[in-house]
Amino acid sequence: MPQLATVGPPRLLAGLDESAWMDRAAHTAVHGPAPELNVEELTALAEDIGLRGRGGAGFLFARKLRAVTDSLRRTGSAAAVVVNGSEGEPGCLKDTALLLFAPHLVLDGAVLAAKALGAHEVAVGVTRWDVEESLRRAIAERGSAGPGIKVTRLPERFVTGESSALVSGIDGGPALPSGRRIRTSESGLGGMPTLLSNTETFAQLAVAARLGAAGYGAVGLPTEPGTVMLTVAGTHVVETPTGLPIPYVLELCGTAPGQGVLVGGYHGGWLPPGAARAATVSRDSLAAVDGVLGAGALLPLPETTCPVGETVRVAGWLAEQSAGQCGPCALGLPALADALADAADGGGQRALDTVRTRIAAVERRGACSHPDGSTRFVSSALSVFAEEFGAHALGHGCGRPTLGALPLPAAERTPTTSPAARIGGTAPAPAEQLLVDWTLCRGHGLCADLLPGLLRLGSDGYPERAVIPVPARMRQRALRAVRRCPALALRIEVAG
Repeated sequence: MPQLATVGPPRLLAGLDESAWMDRAAHTAVHGPAPELNVEELTALAEDIGLRGRGGAGFLFARKLRAVTDSLRRTGSAAAVVVNGSEGEPGCLKDTALLLFAPHLVLDGAVLAAKALGAHEVAVGVTRWDVEESLRRAIAERGSAGPGIKVTRLPERFVTGESSALVSGIDGGPALPSGRRIRTSESGLGGMPTLLSNTETFAQLAVAARLGAAGYGAVGLPTEPGTVMLTVAGTHVVETPTGLPIPYVLELCGTAPGQGVLVGGYHGGWLPPGAARAATVSRDSLAAVDGVLGAGALLPLPETTCPVGETVRVAGWLAEQSAGQCGPCALGLPALADALADAADGGGQRALDTVRTRIAAVERRGACSHPDGSTRFVSSALSVFAEEFGAHALGHGCGRPTLGALPLPAAERTPTTSPAARIGGTAPAPAEQLLVDWTLCRGHGLCADLLPGLLRLGSDGYPERAVIPVPARMRQRALRAVRRCPALALRIEVAG
């Protein structure tokens, strides 16, 4: 659960000091009634405040609105609005916090945009059951007036948040990137021109519509007005005006730059301590030190942990989050993770050279942005922690243990045996089995490559069996196969 904090008077988090969940009455009492704007007024407002998407790429919201309206004029079709609430970043909780505690503010922004575009439907894609529950409760409070609102829970995978994957999942297909260069503003939900942005963006829009451009710009930088939501150290969610020094935000959350700060999440990059101390919460300030705000995550690396080991852990996880649909992702990222682990284990200069070769083989060749974002993370670590990587490659190491300071999903840290077995008891781990969903399986065959000796393909190229017992020693490989299945056709269950 995220721990909330604010610097200055809260906007998006207003009222949460008195209420654990902002119901419709509390929301209206704090924020006032939701205004209505036509599409020209809404576009002008977004342009006046320089509103950008708060999910990673930072596209100008006004430009998205114009792209959708242009498509509507050309096609004469209806529009749709999609809220990306998937937040697949393990170190990001800001969107989760908004949807868990203040869902009406997000829905206000989405409904405002839908009415302006004449859209009859707002769709929200999420991955957490508690977020889904919060949204359904809020939707029930709002009744049937206005555009219809539906919430869809999707698989909890890193690539679920990619726009085409999110739209496909909401439409009932696999939540996987399409690999096609078609903008959702042209063809998105149900083939309609679709306005898609992340949770915080719509919440900011709802606040700006109430305050107006001048009121919205009363805090923050003149060039980047308003507030920003940040996730700090994977646990704290902070709303702060733009322009605040990053060390101040870290100190507020009881931490410091340490060995460096990963800015923008696992598709972002590392700032060395000096750069982190000089930077502010601002896109321009971070760009000056080769940083990006990205998904709004600040992950400081404590002095007590090994930066090389932490990088290897995350690179391995990123490889397992592959959609499995193109070579650079399905083959390139695992090869990069393996080469990185080899360098960390004393593989010498040859191993480091191999890492760089693997990066060059993956960059700008993926069907989606996942390979590029993953190599950006690794390249940044190689640069900022060059001395540590050199020491590990030569077999000396840095003398620090790997503490797991960079957050990964709980499943990644789940041991294969019970607590009793780990401390010398006799309780065995429950027997598990790998299940093949024939309605989804497309015969890619990647699972057989990952599970030789356990899963075999028949003459038709499909798995021979639908239920396969998984020995404890093979559990991690089976999990990897589940995550890499392009069709999401595999799952692991306790044998019954």
